Amino acid sequence: MRFVVQIAEHASCEIKENETATPYTTGPIEKGYMVLIGIAPEDTKEIADKMIRKMLGLRIFSDEEGKTNLSLDQVQGGLLLVSQFTLYADCRKGNRPSFVKAAGPDQAEALYNYIVEECKKKVPQVATGAFGADMRVSFTNVGPFTILLDSNEIVK
Repeated sequence: MRFVVQIAEHASCEIKENETATPYTTGPIEKGYMVLIGIAPEDTKEIADKMIRKMLGLRIFSDEEGKTNLSLDQVQGGLLLVSQFTLYADCRKGNRPSFVKAAGPDQAEALYNYIVEECKKKVPQVATGAFGADMRVSFTNVGPFTILLDSNEIVK
């Protein structure tokens, strides 16, 4: 599992679920994390729980001295969670990425929904994208500050 965590302000997601649908916007969050979530075939709820704990425990917001020392809850931040299978793109051969290392849609959607529900239990403001939809994510990356959490490095 991979989370790309970006400190954001004014994050939102415009969603168009199919070609004939009218786009709608989720969010916005005013301060918090914009998180891209990639899921692999070997991922489980237990791995998701560890990733959520790590993400929510990160102390990457600046304190009054300008040091990265505050967590999401300490700044009363929100989350924008967006599924992103392309985080498992394999670009080693040729110029067209392969996505065989990403979980299939049924497994990925179930785990993504699980992550969203678990985050809602811990964070007052959680916005989401729509799994499998055409989305336009807009946000201001503060810093810029971006962290890649990879379960292969965290869970073991």
